[in-house]
Amino acid sequence: MIVGVMSDTHGHFRAAREAVKLLSRAGAEHFIHCGDVGGIEVFDELLGKPLTFVWGNTDAPTDGLLAYLTSIAIPLPDGIPARIELGGRRFAVFHGHEPQFRSCKKLDVDFVLYGHTHEADIEVLDTKCFVNPGALFRADPKTVATINTATSEIQLHEIEVR
Repeated sequence: MIVGVMSDTHGHFRAAREAVKLLSRAGAEHFIHCGDVGGIEVFDELLGKPLTFVWGNTDAPTDGLLAYLTSIAIPLPDGIPARIELGGRRFAVFHGHEPQFRSCKKLDVDFVLYGHTHEADIEVLDTKCFVNPGALFRADPKTVATINTATSEIQLHEIEVR
């Protein structure tokens, strides 16, 4: 299974649109957004895609936004970190600013996904792979990541925004 990972769109829906196109072409079957989504327009770009996301430090989950996400059947985050199993692999998803992120090395997961720094990074510690896909706002280059759960191959992809 291919998992598409993005972070830090900060409402820049055109960048999100290009990211979704690229990740879809790469075969992504599930999308993960590591926070600082930044608004309804970005969620609209992910509409109809299997999605897991977390709130970032600049996200404002207002009653209106929560009602909108519920109305379009986007599942809301359920705890910190968000946990999901895909393709037989266990994922923990953070934004990276949460106090719980400091103890993520203790989690019994295969992948820890996070954003916040606007810098792409892949690091293996013990048996865990830590992946920051980079950012789609205030980053040069703008990047996303794919994870192949069958092979554990991780690729960073540059996004060009038109």
